[in-house]
Amino acid sequence: MKNLLKLLVFFLIGIGGVSCSDSSDSSNSSTLDGSQSPMGLVGVNVSSSSSEIAGVSNFSATVESLENGISSYSATANVTNPLLKNMVSNFPGVTVNGDAVSITDLRIQQTTNGIKCLTGPFAGIIVKYDAAVGDTFAAGTSGKVRTVVSKTGVDDYPYGFFLIKTIQVESTVGEANRISGVSKITYVANHRFGLVGVKVDFEDGSNATLPVYTDAQN
Repeated sequence: MKNLLKLLVFFLIGIGGVSCSDSSDSSNSSTLDGSQSPMGLVGVNVSSSSSEIAGVSNFSATVESLENGISSYSATANVTNPLLKNMVSNFPGVTVNGDAVSITDLRIQQTTNGIKCLTGPFAGIIVKYDAAVGDTFAAGTSGKVRTVVSKTGVDDYPYGFFLIKTIQVESTVGEANRISGVSKITYVANHRFGLVGVKVDFEDGSNATLPVYTDAQN
């Protein structure tokens, strides 16, 4: 339960980074081409499991605006765990009102070719769907990279009530920007459904995967 709690914290405070500080990603020469994905349009909703996990439930993120191909998301969750509420209240962009926790202006570019994060110190390409195993993407100004570690090409990943093909991109958390106890993060994506999971490996050897569902698709 503790590990799943940390995982939700990670998702709330931004895909690809552990703070909500803004990054222009000016040093990252990697660009994302492709047509605008329907998943990045205003009003599209992203959610996770409806089951309560250690006092957390009803996670939801919505595209509030779309400008020059960049979607701005707001996210909310119901949090009854006082330790978690105290933890996330210290992050910029996060508001705690009773049991309601929210974040604003999480900026993501989504095209038919991939996903790029523009928020946080690790801003950069999350995934390119046509990438091959071993390909790397620069992660903002951190000097870190994300590496494609798996692309099976077969329907072997459980998603809802069926199996899908996935590409998995691994990012090692840097010492200067980290959630305590986390060793690496793996983004799981599909060319049709976009980001479908975020797996976090913890320093104690355990791991947890947060499923991600979007009500639009490429």
